[in-house]
Amino acid sequence: MNLKSTRKKRNPKVGFVSLGCPKALVDSERILTRLRAEGYTVAPDYDSADLVVVNTCGFIDSAIDESLDAIGEALEHNGKVVVTGCLGANPQRILERHPKVLKVTGPHAYEDVLDAVHEHLPPKHDPFVDLVPPQGVRLTPRHYAYLKISEGCNNTCSFCIIPDLRGKLASRRIDEVLREGERLVRAGVRELLVISQDTSAYGADLRYPRAEWNGSSYETRFLDLARGLGSLGVWVRMHYVYPYPHVDGVIELMADGRVLPYLDIPFQHGSPTVLKRMKRPAHAENTLARIAAWRRACPQLVLRSTFIVGFPGETEAEFQQLIDWLEEAQLDRVGAFKYSPVEGARANEVAPHVAPEIQEERLARFMQVAQRISAARLAQRVGQEETVLVDGHEGNVAIARTRGDAPEIDGVVRIKRGASLPVGEFARVTLTAADDYDFEAVPKENPS
Repeated sequence: MNLKSTRKKRNPKVGFVSLGCPKALVDSERILTRLRAEGYTVAPDYDSADLVVVNTCGFIDSAIDESLDAIGEALEHNGKVVVTGCLGANPQRILERHPKVLKVTGPHAYEDVLDAVHEHLPPKHDPFVDLVPPQGVRLTPRHYAYLKISEGCNNTCSFCIIPDLRGKLASRRIDEVLREGERLVRAGVRELLVISQDTSAYGADLRYPRAEWNGSSYETRFLDLARGLGSLGVWVRMHYVYPYPHVDGVIELMADGRVLPYLDIPFQHGSPTVLKRMKRPAHAENTLARIAAWRRACPQLVLRSTFIVGFPGETEAEFQQLIDWLEEAQLDRVGAFKYSPVEGARANEVAPHVAPEIQEERLARFMQVAQRISAARLAQRVGQEETVLVDGHEGNVAIARTRGDAPEIDGVVRIKRGASLPVGEFARVTLTAADDYDFEAVPKENPS
């Protein structure tokens, strides 16, 4: 074949750097799916790419620094860079540091990204060759996928600038979400991770319209979403759920085994006065009473959350309220970070800032309590049989997760003599030991 002809027909290659949260990862997947459908090839590295797209995060200062560094690295190694994502909502911040980028677009601005790629790297589409799988291009392993149900947020938390970056709540119709979930399951996905900025508020902006799916009627709301996804026969994991009363109905589905008994609820603090300064939704709710009720209804429920220590004005007494709250709540999985003065956040002005050394000391104390609680709760499960989902192997050890562990966030199960367990499939194991966050296990001799 003529070399010149081969080069002429070669599809343009786009490199992709995806930073930030799972919601940004879904944005990256959608952009890549569109590019693949138009004949672009995804490049594995800078050198083989004709152009690089960097999907940025702009939530906290460390994420902004990481995004700016990633843009600089792409420019250094490739030279042709299009920037999108949350940091793109502040293009001047990017252009001051990297004036040579080709284009800057904001978050979930799919068409603007595609237009920029078209302008600087025109497609060479061949509809008979360039096939995209029905589930689209995914950046996660084959056996799990993030399912984004909405964009934006209507909450006005004082420490958060997400509504400024991503706009008001914009829910997808429930039939559209359920069809996407169905396509993913048909493609081999064993776990659907439901994500949004406020999953409990799903459908509120649309006033909960009804839609038909697989012969049944569903409202565009949280409970019906769980009911529909729960009929697909795979793990369904709920992230970023606020503790409103209507969540109680989903707990019943968890107790019945329809969705995973797992809730990711960003409580953020345990002091009523701090929560008020944070302007958290549901800050007046008696969350400890709600947690107790949920566990009575679904004893196997696993709760994970994130917290901010050293919020502006946080006193030692308020911090102790947080510790006391955590001791009573006995959350299974906990993450925490020190308050960071995000540019544009209203929290920066609500009260004097806590000194960095005090923030550091409080974070260490908080995580000691969280670690002790986690270790005790895991120890209670040693000796039990569990169904796990296998994510990979390390020699003769299989790396898996229980129903109470989200990928790349929570703990893992290390299964001895597990090399024969296939990745992306479920397995029955006996838990034999636990440390602060992870389990050890062995395969069940005769799995049923």
